[in-house]
Amino acid sequence: MKRFILPFFLLFFPPVYSQETVTRSDTLRKDALNIFMQEATDYIRREIPYVNYVRDIHDAGVYIISAFQRTGSGGGEYTYYLVGQNEYAGMSDTLSFVTTPDETTEGRREKEVATLKMGLTRYVARTPLAKYLKITFSEPLSETVSTDKWDSWVFKGSINGFLDGQKTYKSSYVSGNFSGNRITKDWKINLSARYSYSQDKITIEDTTGITEIFSYNSSKSFNGLLVKSISDHWSVGGSVLMGASSFSNEKIMTGIMPAIEYDLFPYSESTRRQLRLLYRIGFNHVNYIDSTIYNKLEENLWHHSVSAAYEVIQKWGSIDLNMDFSNYFHDWSKNNLSLSGFLNLRITKGLNVNFGGGASLIHDQIGLVKGDVATEEILLRRKELATQYQYLTSFGLTYTFGSIYNNVVNPRFGNSGGGGMTIIMN
Repeated sequence: MKRFILPFFLLFFPPVYSQETVTRSDTLRKDALNIFMQEATDYIRREIPYVNYVRDIHDAGVYIISAFQRTGSGGGEYTYYLVGQNEYAGMSDTLSFVTTPDETTEGRREKEVATLKMGLTRYVARTPLAKYLKITFSEPLSETVSTDKWDSWVFKGSINGFLDGQKTYKSSYVSGNFSGNRITKDWKINLSARYSYSQDKITIEDTTGITEIFSYNSSKSFNGLLVKSISDHWSVGGSVLMGASSFSNEKIMTGIMPAIEYDLFPYSESTRRQLRLLYRIGFNHVNYIDSTIYNKLEENLWHHSVSAAYEVIQKWGSIDLNMDFSNYFHDWSKNNLSLSGFLNLRITKGLNVNFGGGASLIHDQIGLVKGDVATEEILLRRKELATQYQYLTSFGLTYTFGSIYNNVVNPRFGNSGGGGMTIIMN
């Protein structure tokens, strides 16, 4: 009986804390460092409770910008830029950690919290809460580093598939890929092979009887990329390609493309900002499945391309812009120009707006099948169709107002109100 009475007793007669305890706790909270981190998860707030997570960047003494990029091993490098403002103006730090391809969610979260704790220490040290900090080092250091028996090579393979159906529709899909990558300071080598096959069957019943429509799509490819670092701004390299695609009317295609790249900013700053210019020139030999609109079953193609990419992450938001132009040398009217980008802006306190999209002017579809394409191939998008353009757009607007503090985590009753937990099995 006592176990049923106790919860109701606590509901109407909650524990009483001394005024001294309440006042001390409130004073510590008011004196805590205010930080702004848009990606601060519930886990981070629980594990680093001695700072105030404010809702708007202008209320923060320190704002944290996070960036991510894939490593050569298939893992990830997470980088955090801590920038001081207001009373911490002039202070800044950059910290990062790396995860392995098979890193669990828990392992990644622990590394994330440990990295952020280290970065925040010198800022917290300037607050009255500094006397409660304890810094420890838990692991012994070896005098040597063991040799990597794989010489930085990482291999990965996967097979995927599904089968979906009902009375009038059946669909199947299978794909597989294998990759080998070696990333060092001076060299980048990416090798990959892919295969995919999909099939659809549609049954149509009407007064004239039953009609069955079959459609399939298959592709296979091998890609190789070799890049040599020349300096902190220049790189040279090239790629090779072999493949076949029923969608693109290619029985077999082989190609080689040497390239050179220049980054206006040092590559060491790539997680924060990039302005890369890439020039490629190459040769393709193509055997087509069906005769093309130019009456070709086989041809040799010389072509080149110019690409520009601009990426920047700042406290006001982020920009990601890309431009690509390519054309064939035998006919400069056979070209392709594409632009894409994403812009995320912090307009004012609590107000964010984002825009994204892309568009292409397409004049280089030299492999299109001659003649009419079957209706089912058009509806199921199994064949490349003639077009002079394509586009996509997106936009969003968010506005948040209320208390500037965002410290408390409450998972009760699930996700309502921002609590809850997501479990990911890795």
